Amino acid sequence: MPSPNPFPPEVVAAVTGHMNDDHPEDTLLICRALGGRPEATAARMTGLDGEGGDYAVTVDGAEHTVRIPWAHPLTERAQIRAEVVRMYQESCARLGVPARGRH
Repeated sequence: MPSPNPFPPEVVAAVTGHMNDDHPEDTLLICRALGGRPEATAARMTGLDGEGGDYAVTVDGAEHTVRIPWAHPLTERAQIRAEVVRMYQESCARLGVPARGRH
């Protein structure tokens, strides 16, 4: 049985909204590199919990779900940002894309 989500719905909504509104390109890079969907043309974050993030990716015009685990379990909101930045930087390295310094 999965452990209960340490993040309340308002935190999940705030994080997914921020990622989708302010960082759609970063989300796509993460799903291409770490989500096993290198052919994805669009991606959005749909949810998260202490174990990982949930995404919807578009491949050939169809939407698919992707689950990407965190490097370690998260329990505090501040950890989410640090983990997403780590994932973005790792994705850029894997894809040979220069990472931006701002986040």
